[in-house]
Amino acid sequence: MSNGFETLAIHAGQEPDPLTGAVVPPIYATSTYKQDGVGGLRSGYEYSRSANPTRTALEEALAAVEGGSRGLAFASGLAAEDTLLRTVCKPQDHVIIPNDAYGGTYRLFSKVHERWDLHYDPVPLHDLDAVAAAMTQKTRVVWVETPTNPLLGVADIAALARLAHDNGALLVVDNTFASPYLQQPLALGADVVVHSTTKYVGGHSDVVGGALIAANAGLGEELAYHQNAMGGVAGPFDAWLTLRGLKTLGVRMDRHCDNAERVVDLLLAHPRVTEVLYPGLPEHPGHEVAAKQMRRFGGMVSFRVAGGEAEAVAVCDRAKLFTLGESLGGVESLIEHPGRMTHASAAGSPLEVPADLVRLSVGIETIDDLLADLTQALAG
Repeated sequence: MSNGFETLAIHAGQEPDPLTGAVVPPIYATSTYKQDGVGGLRSGYEYSRSANPTRTALEEALAAVEGGSRGLAFASGLAAEDTLLRTVCKPQDHVIIPNDAYGGTYRLFSKVHERWDLHYDPVPLHDLDAVAAAMTQKTRVVWVETPTNPLLGVADIAALARLAHDNGALLVVDNTFASPYLQQPLALGADVVVHSTTKYVGGHSDVVGGALIAANAGLGEELAYHQNAMGGVAGPFDAWLTLRGLKTLGVRMDRHCDNAERVVDLLLAHPRVTEVLYPGLPEHPGHEVAAKQMRRFGGMVSFRVAGGEAEAVAVCDRAKLFTLGESLGGVESLIEHPGRMTHASAAGSPLEVPADLVRLSVGIETIDDLLADLTQALAG
């Protein structure tokens, strides 16, 4: 009998401790392990960069909830991305990225990997013809965010997987915005899922982390080798916090979605809002695809305001319950101006975001309180 998502999130990789019966995996705060004779490793543990039991529990749980063969936990989402790229790419290879990718991902390509002679092209991933036209014989990866950050664009994972595979490329999906509860990219044909576990998986704004989940065991082994060789691993306490957050992901995401839908209704009716970006809206260009590949439409909402950049910044400053801050996916609601904050690194590039854009991470607070705060912030 196969278990459901919430059961896997609570139990996968997390058997009660055989010594004490503790139902929560211990924090193994150790760097090294006693060997039973030279090369005689107990359960395969020798050094905590290579493996740590607390991290193993998290990695097994992440693989289970994403339906993958191998999960790997990292010190940050960008550490996970860097390890993936240096595992599957070599100098002069080519990667297709979203033309509205997360600013940190774009910075990794443009400021770090470009110097390593890895080439990339930003492409509107909703346009399959444009993706096909951008493919070259050296294209190794099609890198997908869906929904994207912060414009909430939607890409068809199954169609892009077919296109990538037909051209000998891998499909990598950053599933951070949707979370494994709302979207299962590996089941749709993706080869690797990327997460900033800092966000919805951790869910409490108290830990930074990243993850890779591979569909194929062989690729999972390659990624694990590079994880160890490059060393950007999650520490045991960070892994424990992330694992604790994962247990409640399903119930939290339901509330995030409930609250986001109410926020969207308010914004649509507000005279000072010129556009609302949310995949749950029937008029959203990616709505049909999102409805096909997502359980619900998530807790992230972006909108544009009349009055341009100055008014967008002012709305962020006037918010009180919505905390002005970067990141997303925590239980508390956040508001930010992407052009000056999370996506400042994309200024002047093809990925520059509109100056009048405001991004919300809608938390799980009492919805009437959130609506009242947005109403006063927009009132001026």
